Amino acid sequence: MSTHTDTLHGDAGAHAHDPASEAKAYLKTLIALLILTAITVGAAGIHFGSGAINIVIALTIASIKATLVVLFFMHIRHDRPLNGLIAAAGFLFLGIFLMFSFIDVGSREPLQPVNLNAPPVAAPAPITTLDSSGNAVPAAKP
Repeated sequence: MSTHTDTLHGDAGAHAHDPASEAKAYLKTLIALLILTAITVGAAGIHFGSGAINIVIALTIASIKATLVVLFFMHIRHDRPLNGLIAAAGFLFLGIFLMFSFIDVGSREPLQPVNLNAPPVAAPAPITTLDSSGNAVPAAKP
């Protein structure tokens, strides 16, 4: 039966099944995630020169946190290499998607109220009345 379990879970004997060591690994991962979250909150309040640099810093920190979650909480660290490759490919394609999105947004002219060309507003026509001979005369102001 142990052979069947090893076949299903890849190299199951490569990591310890000691609950204390697993708890320590989870605790270290939790502390690392909390520290990275504090860094993210701190970095959000700092302007690093341009919006693009702020986005790159935020995405780098988020990628590190996502990698920790995938490795430890999704057990990719102890799983088959093919599963790790599939997870890495997901991150790669996410990065490519974000890169093309940033290129697309960066190539557009920003739409500001000064850029909007509203049609000119026509002046209202003066109110006129017709006199007894049929000629238009301005109406008397009340």
